[in-house]
Amino acid sequence: MYRDLSHPLETTTAYPGDPSVEIEPHATHETDGYRVSRLRLGTHSGTHVDAPRHIEPDGRPLDSFPIGTFSFDALLVDCRGKGARDAIERDALPEPTEDDMLVFDTGWDARWGTDAYFDHPYLASDAAAWCADHDYHVAVDAPSVDPTPTENAGGDEPEGLPAHRELLGADRLIVENLTGLAGLPERFALYAFPLSVGGVDGAPVRAVAEFRDGDDATESPD
Repeated sequence: MYRDLSHPLETTTAYPGDPSVEIEPHATHETDGYRVSRLRLGTHSGTHVDAPRHIEPDGRPLDSFPIGTFSFDALLVDCRGKGARDAIERDALPEPTEDDMLVFDTGWDARWGTDAYFDHPYLASDAAAWCADHDYHVAVDAPSVDPTPTENAGGDEPEGLPAHRELLGADRLIVENLTGLAGLPERFALYAFPLSVGGVDGAPVRAVAEFRDGDDATESPD
């Protein structure tokens, strides 16, 4: 069975300061006899994957990773008890497994399209370091693994992008803005193949979960 875990690009909620997605007609049936649309977007628009080059000047770009890297053995981590701007600490993480990605289910995708989406739970730097030390890539149903700056930011929150640096600095990938994680089985295959663009720091993906019929999964609330 398959489940689409991607937000449609045309509904994208842009990270503060990032370019918004624009889709407009370039050619139309009425004037040209065919249709072509012009698409403008940032490399971190919508559901996307971060490459090390995102925060490391000499970091690897996406196209330096073998295509098979973007097919993950995922383990779902239930963090739905976390509230706005709560840290996901090391003690919330599972014992090490043979999986190669941890997918953090906070339920924050339900706030997509609202200001509250940017006051999401985030990954504490020690938790991110643990993930990197155990060779896990990371995915979240929020705009960032670090706190997103808003007027609600607390004085005790980390500055900068420490979780990004722990993960991307260790050549671990980060998938952000997932949706539809509720009801997935604990383990599933996650495919997050990026657009084929050379030298980039990130790219939108079509994120898809695959799991066997009969696995402990329920219908997506979408």
